[in-house]
Amino acid sequence: MNAAVEGILAGARTRLADAPRERLGELQEGRRLLGIPRAARIVPRGTAWHLGALLLTDDEVLSTGDIVRSRAEVRRGFAAESQRRRAELSAAAARGGVPEGETIHIAWEPVDLSALGERTAPLALRGEEVLVRWSAAGGYMPLDRYLDERIELLRHPPERA
Repeated sequence: MNAAVEGILAGARTRLADAPRERLGELQEGRRLLGIPRAARIVPRGTAWHLGALLLTDDEVLSTGDIVRSRAEVRRGFAAESQRRRAELSAAAARGGVPEGETIHIAWEPVDLSALGERTAPLALRGEEVLVRWSAAGGYMPLDRYLDERIELLRHPPERA
């Protein structure tokens, strides 16, 4: 079974060879320097092709976590705490060296392909078929069809997307 999945993923990587990648990052909470707290920053951890619920690297499959667009820190009022947190993450990306306006993925998780019969969100195994759960509320779709659709969208995005 694992060989079939690896074959599907290898084929996807080949088709994605010249497609754009997005940055992967890791949030590092600020440490104290001489007793003064430093701001958090997002440090780069590679790149991946963003395929909806999956991030595909040269040698791994990751489940998508949070997606942040880098922006310089600006002081402003927020109507919701979630807005404040998103602005903090955007500023942390800028402090980590991500160019303004560029996307970075954080809080992603590696998918253990050797444990497909167990809980390996967003992938699942039904009989011999590997499925992808494309959203928390969505259903499952065969991995090969899902990748075909997502690769086509990445290579040929809809107008104004």
